[in-house]
Amino acid sequence: MKKFPKKYSHLLFAILMSCLMALLMSGFLTVVLTGMDSRFFSRWLEAFVLAWPAAFPIVFVVAPIARNLVSKIVD
Repeated sequence: MKKFPKKYSHLLFAILMSCLMALLMSGFLTVVLTGMDSRFFSRWLEAFVLAWPAAFPIVFVVAPIARNLVSKIVD
């Protein structure tokens, strides 16, 4: 399997983390706010499509800050 070069690790991390977080959070909030019914999955998809473009730049910017803070508070 061909791997990506290490220089893209920050970008790939941001893509995967933002995708997973947007998917899980949009699903959770869709259930909490609207419940489970026959339109649940279409509402979840709509929420995810709105959430992911916001989540990606946030994770891309905030992840290095979080890593830096963690490195300062652990041995």
